Amino acid sequence: MKARKARGNLLLLLTAMIWGSSFVAQSAGADVISPAFFNGSRMLLGSLVLAPLAIYRMRRYVPASSRRTLLAGGVCCGALMFTGSYLQQIGIAYTTAGKAGFLTALYVVLVPVLGIFLKKRPKPILWVSVALACVGLYFLCFTDKTFSLAMGDMLMLSGAVLFAFHILVIDHFSPLVDGVCLSFVQFLTAGSLGLLVAFSTEQPTFAALGAAVVPILYTGIFTMGVAYTLQIVAQKDTDPTMASLILCMESVFAVVFGWLILHETLSLREGVGSVFMFIAILLAQLA
Repeated sequence: MKARKARGNLLLLLTAMIWGSSFVAQSAGADVISPAFFNGSRMLLGSLVLAPLAIYRMRRYVPASSRRTLLAGGVCCGALMFTGSYLQQIGIAYTTAGKAGFLTALYVVLVPVLGIFLKKRPKPILWVSVALACVGLYFLCFTDKTFSLAMGDMLMLSGAVLFAFHILVIDHFSPLVDGVCLSFVQFLTAGSLGLLVAFSTEQPTFAALGAAVVPILYTGIFTMGVAYTLQIVAQKDTDPTMASLILCMESVFAVVFGWLILHETLSLREGVGSVFMFIAILLAQLA
């Protein structure tokens, strides 16, 4: 039992590392390819990675009576995933990978706050978490006395709100359907929406696709296909609170990989804000 729990924790840490490093890939992709085309391509690739396992599980574990629920849940999750990722991909062109990681991780605080409207009573520690997140947000984003958010920061925060709703929708549907199949349908939906928006509002080209092939392959195969599957497998063998705490390391890995690969640095003020945000994220897991 202890060995399985240790394995689960290690797999979750690997998941957090993949998710954190994906901000670097997204930042690199933002320089050479339009946001909807990038997200549509990587999300469809993620659905292809999951397709064989999803089809197998669909035939073996998903009764016909629950397939309508699976489709509805996957479409709702996919629409929220694409919209949040689309805003995130636009915003990351105007900020650093590390800062983007911390701002996106704010969804962890937002989820229990939004849960109040669903009559889920949080623990009092949530309000401590919210207060710390506000302090962290101030140090991270408000660099002068004008109290105005930069465009990249605003887009990241908007994406975090949508990711919070995404988690609440997953929380509703995941007990009702198979998790792998749900991920497959949401990736397929998000990818299809991405290409629809790309060909409607952007000018996608094969040249751009070729220039962004490495970020697309990394985020499509590893961030989407591998990491989400690892999360599903790992959480069966570990405590959910511990799982959430480990996955919070995503924001730390975003800073580390941004520093190692993109040579980004945080100012002292931004570093202080990141510490407050990280503590807020950890406390939110206890709410």
